[in-house]
Amino acid sequence: MTTLPAEDDYSAFARHYDLIYSQRQDDIPMYLDFAAAVDGPILELGCGSGRVLLPLAQEGHHIVGLDSSSDMLTLAKTKVEQAKLTHNVTLVEGNLVDFSLQSRFDLIYIPINTFMHCYTQEQQLSCLNCARRHLNTGGRLIIDIYHPDPQSLTECDGRLVCESVFADETSGNTIQHSYSRRLDRAQQTQRITFVVDETDSSGSMTRVYFSFRMRFVYRFEMQLLLRTAGYSLENLYGSYDLEPFESSSEKMIFVARTDWAG
Repeated sequence: MTTLPAEDDYSAFARHYDLIYSQRQDDIPMYLDFAAAVDGPILELGCGSGRVLLPLAQEGHHIVGLDSSSDMLTLAKTKVEQAKLTHNVTLVEGNLVDFSLQSRFDLIYIPINTFMHCYTQEQQLSCLNCARRHLNTGGRLIIDIYHPDPQSLTECDGRLVCESVFADETSGNTIQHSYSRRLDRAQQTQRITFVVDETDSSGSMTRVYFSFRMRFVYRFEMQLLLRTAGYSLENLYGSYDLEPFESSSEKMIFVARTDWAG
């Protein structure tokens, strides 16, 4: 059995992760468009606190959200209940590289860089094969990952970069999110450390660190993985607006189909 390493445990960081990524909405219209083309249930692998699945459920889609973090799923459950969408959403604690559900789906998606938490070819293929076994014949798999940029990779030298500063609407506290990256070229991974400074109304600050790895994947490496796992590549896009993939594209959005299941 392949498993995600303990370092991917988001329990201590779930609240801050939710605050940081809840600001992102740029990929939602793309997933809404893909979801509109299917009639059956949809599976999200790595659903986190529900950032993507909630807008889809609000459009009437039935969605299963799978995540390995019980704390992230607790946040998602609260949001689903508050939105009165429990009839449209099923949340499952599980591992994206080794899961077994009772349903098949017409659409499975793995949102922003989640696939990069598969660190080995064994884990990558296990994830893709699990997804294929859960797809109906002709079903689509969408994977959104980072397009490795040589210039960006040279900047993985441990420098601390401030990504955003915003207010937590619930507490009123100010959140500053920074990160650093270190490159391991031999393993084709980056170690990313999030540094979150939270300042309350009295000026008292607390700092939280969260470190994790991500394995970057190149275009033709990903295409070979998909082919090996039994998919045919339908399209490769370079943005959430589904622009053609080019050298300057920051993203690689793979849309693959499976012509056989099981």
